Amino acid sequence: MSDPPALELADVTVGWRPSEPPVLRRVSFSLAAGERVALVGLNGSGKTTLLLAAVGVLPFAGAIRVAGTPLTPSTAAQVRRRIGFLFNVPEDQLLFSDALEDTALALRQRGEGRQAARHLAGAMLTALGVGEAVGRSVAELSHGQKQRVALAGALVARPPLLLLDEPSAGLDPPGKLELGRLLVSLDAAVLMATHDVGFAARVCRRFLLLEGGTIVYDGGDARQPLRRWGVEPE
Repeated sequence: MSDPPALELADVTVGWRPSEPPVLRRVSFSLAAGERVALVGLNGSGKTTLLLAAVGVLPFAGAIRVAGTPLTPSTAAQVRRRIGFLFNVPEDQLLFSDALEDTALALRQRGEGRQAARHLAGAMLTALGVGEAVGRSVAELSHGQKQRVALAGALVARPPLLLLDEPSAGLDPPGKLELGRLLVSLDAAVLMATHDVGFAARVCRRFLLLEGGTIVYDGGDARQPLRRWGVEPE
């Protein structure tokens, strides 16, 4: 028997306020175990809303399943243990003043001892090119460094599903290259919301294009989103 999809959405509709039109309308797709998919779209297309619904932060109509488990209020905690989530704004994610402790949080929540968790957290920070954050306060870090610390916290427990909101934002070209290599090396399924089609093409082989709250393209050609935006691919 094959593994269930890492993530599955069926006719998902999401709105921020009942009095306003929904941000997402009847969105359906599935993400296979280990598959890396880019969710692309212009500002306001619904990318972040989709990720937040998929982790149970926003209410939705329709069905969302993670590794075959329906996402409901009673299963939300169980489902989230299978997900590594990266917020678009790192300050929304970083809870502790110490960068190493923050990165180690997911491991500690899974029962890892403090020293082992700190060792693994330090290794992940180094792998993301931000080893200098070890022993430093988050307040001392640049935006790009904070972004990588937040990403390290999402990756360190090796969850089977990663939901990443603009993971390359704030990274310089070497940082993007290292991040791309790391994501490709992981066994996890990845759904990456991004404007950075060039970075997404290094990591993903499938592209979902959101426009006006619906998916208008689902395929392997990274040039299609650019053409719909009126940008001629290089």
